[in-house]
Amino acid sequence: MTQELIDLRQSILEGRYADALAIVDELEGMSKKSILRQIKSFLTILLIHLIKNQVEQRLTNSWASSIRNSIREIRELNLKENKTSYYINSDEWESLIEEVIENAIADASDEVLNGQYSQFQLAEMLDKTQLTQKAKKFLLLTYSHSSKELPAVVAENLIQLPGGEDWINRTQK
Repeated sequence: MTQELIDLRQSILEGRYADALAIVDELEGMSKKSILRQIKSFLTILLIHLIKNQVEQRLTNSWASSIRNSIREIRELNLKENKTSYYINSDEWESLIEEVIENAIADASDEVLNGQYSQFQLAEMLDKTQLTQKAKKFLLLTYSHSSKELPAVVAENLIQLPGGEDWINRTQK
C-alpha cells in the first residue's frame, strides 16, 4: 500500500487526476477486501462454536464468549465509516456462510468431542440448515442493536441454544 500512496501523491502533484482516482479505487478495493477477510475470519469462529454447540448439545463460558466476541467484531467491521451502510447487507449472509462453512467444519472437527470425528464425519452429522439459521439469527442482531445493547441481546439468544439454560444458571451462581 505504501507504493500506492507514493503513486497517488505523484499523480496528484503532476495533475494526472484520472490516474489518481484509479489509485484511490484500487486502495478502496484493497481496504474492502481486507475487511471482508476479517469478517470471514470472525464468521468462521462463530460457526465453529455453533457447530460444537449443535453436536455436543452444551454451551461453555468459552464458547459463549467466542460467539459474543465474534458478533461484536463482525458488527464493528461490517458497519462502514458513514455509519449508515454495510459491507455485507443483511440478505447476503447465507452465501458468505456457504463460502466458509467447510473450513469451519474442518477446524471444528479438531475440537468437537476432543477430535473424535473427522471433518467428513462431522459434516454428515451436522444439520447445516439449522446451523446457517442460527448463525444468521445472531448476525442479524448486528443490524438492529447498538454496540451497547448487543451483549445483552446476544446473551438472550445464547440462552436459547442447546445447553443455554444450564450455561446461564452456572454463570449466575
